[in-house]
Amino acid sequence: MIVCAPRYHPGGNALKLPRRTVLQMAAGAALAAISRVARARSYPTRPVHWIVSFTAGGPNDIVARIIGQYLSERLGQQFIIENRVGAGGNIGMAAVLSSPPDGYTIGFVAPNNAINATLYDKLPFDFVRDSAPVAGTMLLTNVMVVHPDVPAKTVAEFIAYAKANPGKINMASGGSGTSVHLSGELFKAMTGITMQHVPYRGTAAAMQDLLSNRVQVMFDNLPGSVGHIKAGALRALGVTAGKRAAAIPDVPTIGETVPGYEAVVWYGIVAPKGTPPEIVDTLNTAVNAVLADPKLEARLAELGGEPMPMMPTQFGKFIADETEKWAKVVKFSGAKPD
Repeated sequence: MIVCAPRYHPGGNALKLPRRTVLQMAAGAALAAISRVARARSYPTRPVHWIVSFTAGGPNDIVARIIGQYLSERLGQQFIIENRVGAGGNIGMAAVLSSPPDGYTIGFVAPNNAINATLYDKLPFDFVRDSAPVAGTMLLTNVMVVHPDVPAKTVAEFIAYAKANPGKINMASGGSGTSVHLSGELFKAMTGITMQHVPYRGTAAAMQDLLSNRVQVMFDNLPGSVGHIKAGALRALGVTAGKRAAAIPDVPTIGETVPGYEAVVWYGIVAPKGTPPEIVDTLNTAVNAVLADPKLEARLAELGGEPMPMMPTQFGKFIADETEKWAKVVKFSGAKPD
């Protein structure tokens, strides 16, 4: 048997491969590229399971079902919403990240996933490390609402009232470590005021006590408060986002009084780490396309939100930044899981 040794290249130390080997390598690369393109074009060939770590009927679930219907129509396969609740959303996320990375199991993500990275001492996964960011879907704001008996009509007046009455203000939330809770903790940290946190098992129960003045303030998701605001049952002092909300345009941002304050609620999609890039790109393209649909945009506006189209790399950086930001607030507040 004759062995063909690599030829020495007189121009340096590089080795010149035989022409046949080069052609075989090129053909292999071309076939791999064709296979990737074919896989992306054929995906999905069966239903996609979209795990939502919240109860059916809540705002997260509603948004997932709305967008899932649009994705089903666009990609020709059903997007099945699965509600897997518990442990602040960690049970559902663990199910997503332990699934085969083939694009047929994706996860609904929200601020709780970024918050939980610090809130919980031990998790069976690292959210940032073990997920493949796919796309952003929706951005909305929380709103600082008080009972009408609170003698403050602006954020500045509320800060002054809180400083003059330490220990008299109870701040409600739907649970320790939620975005509703930590939006208030961020406000406390940036203003130096004190408020007693009163966690409830869900914002519905917290809202009932706020409406009856058992608690005085809440940094609620806008969809949960907007009806009470417009009915005059609650007074809105400011929105937590960096710009005013279209649903209540006369309400200023908290940042207009407390420079640098911003807390947004965001929703998006991740897949398990290792999901092929071409499948991630297929999903991202489909999500961004449906977010551009005026009918979907109008539907999200009804919920107090707006589309949040992002490329996978952009969404990955956004998640990392949010995780780092909320880690500081969790540590400041000393928040622990309920």
